[in-house]
Amino acid sequence: MTKEQYLTLNRASGPNSNAPTSPFVKVIALIATLGGLLFGYDTGVISGALLFMGNELHLTPLTTGLITSSLLFGAAFGALLSGHMANAAGRKKIIIYLAVIFAIGAAGTSMAPDVAWMIFFRLVLGVAVGGAAATVPVYIAEIAPAHKRGQLVTLQELMIVTGQLLAYISNATFHELWGGESTWRWMLAVATLPAVLLWFGMMFMPDSPRWYAMKGRLAQARQVLERTRRPEDVDWELMEIEETLQEQRSQGAPRLHELLTPWLFKLFLIGIGIAVIQQMTGVNTIMYYAPTVLTAVGMSDNSALFATVANGAVSVLMTFVGIWMLGKIGRRTMTMLGQFGCTACLVFIGVISYILPETINGQPDPLRGYMVLAGMLMFLCFQQGALSPVTWLLLSEIFPTRLRGIFMGGAVFAMWIANFLISFFFPILLAWVGLSGTFFIFAAVGLAGATFVIKCVPETRHRSLEQIEHYLHDWLNNSPEGPHRAQKRKAYGNEINKARL
Repeated sequence: MTKEQYLTLNRASGPNSNAPTSPFVKVIALIATLGGLLFGYDTGVISGALLFMGNELHLTPLTTGLITSSLLFGAAFGALLSGHMANAAGRKKIIIYLAVIFAIGAAGTSMAPDVAWMIFFRLVLGVAVGGAAATVPVYIAEIAPAHKRGQLVTLQELMIVTGQLLAYISNATFHELWGGESTWRWMLAVATLPAVLLWFGMMFMPDSPRWYAMKGRLAQARQVLERTRRPEDVDWELMEIEETLQEQRSQGAPRLHELLTPWLFKLFLIGIGIAVIQQMTGVNTIMYYAPTVLTAVGMSDNSALFATVANGAVSVLMTFVGIWMLGKIGRRTMTMLGQFGCTACLVFIGVISYILPETINGQPDPLRGYMVLAGMLMFLCFQQGALSPVTWLLLSEIFPTRLRGIFMGGAVFAMWIANFLISFFFPILLAWVGLSGTFFIFAAVGLAGATFVIKCVPETRHRSLEQIEHYLHDWLNNSPEGPHRAQKRKAYGNEINKARL
């Protein structure tokens, strides 16, 4: 059998063995996802710090919105720049640079003397957050074996929600022990510690084998595969990577005008859609403004802060559930489950806040506050247990290798712009249409997102990155024989894998 015949038969099956994951792969994933921990902490800590920095920084509603959303605006451009630079400099090197930016941003926000400096350093921090969001999932997806890619990539989401939980615990602890009025700066400064750990750890990690191969450094690509794969899978996977890159090199260096290629343009729009619908559920209004919303429905500052810890705890628990589910069900099914569940919970919050009275006998109605909290917790079960983990996984999988950094950066740029707009306008919507009206608007958007999921989200489970690329090329080119050819390749590939084992 020739090399070409071998690759053709294997393209839909790949090295999807059930071999145990190399400990080295787990170490790489754990260190790289410290970027996700920083992402979560820096986006979550502001929810509690905002309650206490107002007097010192003389905050107004406008400056409060700017401080919260400036990080998200910076994140959009951080994702765009890092996605482009990761192809040239390498995934590893970009993550190291981002660790330095994380440390500068965290230290700067903790020492900011006024609103202007706070906004500036939140923008700096945002560059690192967006860069980590675009680069870390790609790095892990390219270094993980196909059969463990789902769990390892979604470790990023677990670290994000863990970072948010740590931020909520930190906020509540500082307030309880020392009083938030004077300790909000320490809440922000804590983030410098994981930034240093990320920088130090990544100095000893390799880059991904696919990036090494893309740069013609095949010996280094083989070395990484030998440390992260079974010996019998190394030659197969390296051959598949080389064949795919050879096809891509015949097209020349990647250029942005390639977006005009019909199937790539469709794929890029699908990636943007997957990224944006995850934000259009309004998840980060709950993560960033939960204490504000809960105090608005009658809770005290202490109760709201501790209730926000419950949000973080549920997010972490459900992310574990999400990682387990990714090993059991398809990406498309999981996306639909998350989207429909989140939309139903948004309707629930809207209905509860509309029908229950704000006060009883002149006092805030406690039932209203706790029912809204219950709705938030149910929402987070679907968001963090299904939609968020599968979003990051799909984005790391669906783009072609030679354009993955650029396309990932563009999709995450769109995600952060959506996040920025929602976070900036959320207080305005609350003032304009009230709590119930705001969540009904998010529910309407959620229904539109559900339509997109049904029509456009592909299934990528049990395929290597190279197989996904060929499958999506056939599908988006409306190739009539594409699915049948993929099924035949998978059947033949399974036979070859059995023979090889």
